[in-house]
Amino acid sequence: MAQHNDLGKKGEQLAVDFLIKKGYKIREQNFRHQKAEVDIIAQKENTLCAVEVKTRSTPEFGNPQDFVKPQQIQRLVNAIDYYVNENNLDVDVRFDIVAIIKNKQGTKLEHLEDAFLFF
Repeated sequence: MAQHNDLGKKGEQLAVDFLIKKGYKIREQNFRHQKAEVDIIAQKENTLCAVEVKTRSTPEFGNPQDFVKPQQIQRLVNAIDYYVNENNLDVDVRFDIVAIIKNKQGTKLEHLEDAFLFF
């Protein structure tokens, strides 16, 4: 497995562990719909969270959360809309980012709730 893929998988596991500790129930990981992949679908009370995990080894080229682009956001919105309708859920929906920088100096994890809004 390529090193960046390995880092991404480690980041997703860190995010899952973090969310569970914060009281979230993990409903899905790597949920795919059409061209979209939602890294984590988690729920806390009546809020369903589509969580995009961005893991980098350095902040040198920008913060991890800066790498979520508008086209990706639109695909995430479509995927989570499909998921909610397919599962007949009556929940509030929120889009979060878990930004992780993991390297030899340590690990920095930031949970950005309501990371982006859509219309």
